[in-house]
Amino acid sequence: MENRIQSVDALTLKGQISLPYTWWAGEVGSRFLGALRDEKKILGNQCAGCKTVYVPPRKNCGKCFKEIGEWVALGNEGVVQAYTVVRFQYPLQPVPTPFAYATIKLDGADVGLVHIIHERLEDLKSGVRVRAVFKEDRKGHILDIDSFQIM
Repeated sequence: MENRIQSVDALTLKGQISLPYTWWAGEVGSRFLGALRDEKKILGNQCAGCKTVYVPPRKNCGKCFKEIGEWVALGNEGVVQAYTVVRFQYPLQPVPTPFAYATIKLDGADVGLVHIIHERLEDLKSGVRVRAVFKEDRKGHILDIDSFQIM
C-alpha cells in the first residue's frame, strides 16, 4: 500500500473571533492573585533547592524541577529589563495605545514579570526603576496592578 499525503486547500475565514473564557488559576496562582486583590501585595516563591525567586510564582522550579513551597513577599519596585512599545490599537489589548509591555525584575526576585507601562514612554529604557500602581477596585486579576510607573 502506498502512503500518500493528500493536499488540502487552506480554509480562510473573514472577520474576528473573540474567545472569552475563564479558567482555574490553581493553588499557586490563586494565592498570588488573592494577595494582589486583598492586600496590594506582590508575592513570589523561592525554590528550596536552587534559591531562585519566581514572580509570578510557580508550582515547580524551572531550573532544578523541585516543587516550590516557600512564599516570599516582594517589593512593589523593580527595574525594567526589556520592553516594547505598542502603538497599534487592537480590541484585545488591555489598555489604549500607546503603551509598553515591559519585563520588570522586581526587587527580591530572580526572574522578570511582564506588565504594562503607559505613562512617560519617552523616558522608558532598560535599567530604569519602576513602581507598581494598584487599581482601587481589584478583582483578583494580574491587571489589579494597573501599571508600573517610572520613578
